[in-house]
Amino acid sequence: MEIISSFAAALANPNVPFIRYALIAGLLSSAAFGMVGSIVVVRRISYVAGAISHAALAGLGAALYFSEVHSVQWITPMLGATIVAVGCAWVIAFVTLYAAEREDTIIGAIWAVGMAVGLIFINRTPGYVDAMSYLFGNILLVGRTELETIGILSLVTVSVVIVFFPQIQSFCFDELYATTRGVPGAFFTLLLYTVSAITVVLMVQTIGIVMVIAMLTLPAATAGLIARRLRTMMVLGILLCALANTTGLAVSYHLNLPTGPTTIILSGILYATVLIVRSIAHRRRSLVVVSDQTVTNLVNAGACTPSLPPQQQQQPTD
Repeated sequence: MEIISSFAAALANPNVPFIRYALIAGLLSSAAFGMVGSIVVVRRISYVAGAISHAALAGLGAALYFSEVHSVQWITPMLGATIVAVGCAWVIAFVTLYAAEREDTIIGAIWAVGMAVGLIFINRTPGYVDAMSYLFGNILLVGRTELETIGILSLVTVSVVIVFFPQIQSFCFDELYATTRGVPGAFFTLLLYTVSAITVVLMVQTIGIVMVIAMLTLPAATAGLIARRLRTMMVLGILLCALANTTGLAVSYHLNLPTGPTTIILSGILYATVLIVRSIAHRRRSLVVVSDQTVTNLVNAGACTPSLPPQQQQQPTD
């Protein structure tokens, strides 16, 4: 209760608007996180998201460098990260679809080279550049401009998923069947990688490059343990992302901890709890089914005879 009261007081305090901005940013981005995270989990492309997130550091570093050294003010870090992330997503998609090169090799190369380029740009940028805020995120640094960018990118991502949901659903579960039914495989591969890249850029500001994979997969994987349909999984993923972002922000503010790692730890605890409860419930159901099947087999084999009510038992004759 103390955590809730202190967090509520911070939200109501007009002198600390960054808390309200951070909460709004977390809630706005939760919609994209839950939807795209569910797709990433079902399609098993979390490694692609990891490569895109680390390569996005090249865009961040380049934007900082050109804005400081060459006074190119229109290139913001978010814009630079978006351009590089989408470009890397398209490269991976085209390699997956058309190139003979192994996909994991390209992903590893983009992962490492993108991060190396970003670190070099940050090193050559004059003045102090806090690389840790990009590597591990700092949602408390979100201002009004970043909030507008997060809102626009979230709206675009959610709109694309809603408009193409039937095709995305069939493509995620059975790509070959979807292709035979007229769903263009190349287009939707490119589309899914693009929305994944945009979602990754949203996460860089709130969670950081290093922990993107965890936040993209943990709430969606938790929802997947409960839901049986992709639509339900997405809705639960959105709610769990919003819960994790809000709880992580409140706990980190009260205990003076970094927000990104705190959110990830809480998401991991929730996933482990649901997984353990589900495993115990599944085991109990399995034991009940096995027990009932054993009794049925014994009865069919004549090893035991079920007792009959007195009125159905055969009366002895003289």
